[in-house]
Amino acid sequence: MIAKSDMPNLNDKKPEGLKPEGTPYRVLIVDDSMFIAKQLGQILTSEGFEVVGTAPDGMQGLEKYKELMPNIDLVTMDITMPQMDGVNALEKILEFDRSACIIMVSALGKEDIVKKCLLMGAKSYIVKPLDRKKVLERIVSVLKK
Repeated sequence: MIAKSDMPNLNDKKPEGLKPEGTPYRVLIVDDSMFIAKQLGQILTSEGFEVVGTAPDGMQGLEKYKELMPNIDLVTMDITMPQMDGVNALEKILEFDRSACIIMVSALGKEDIVKKCLLMGAKSYIVKPLDRKKVLERIVSVLKK
């Protein structure tokens, strides 16, 4: 019989979504795709992040950000959405809060728009389809800076 001490426990590592003091990073997900928003939410909550809100377009994302501020650490922002796209929402949120931490979420083939967003102040980007490992790497690298 194998004792528990014989098996390394993969769950011994600290969840990526916790700040040094142990509280969760708070994330707002802005995406018009319920599937992507749900997938991002599952990836993040599985690592201890707290999803404090979701919004289906940039306009509602901006309103939610203003509502949640300052209790928000990160925004994931889709680029292509109805009402207000992610580029305009990024601009409006940064006008409201210059220190906002926003990561753009983009489909392949939108490199020019992603570059524009990074120049405007987005901290990083995630490419769809979502890859759990890459999503966490990008988000953690931005939050730990």
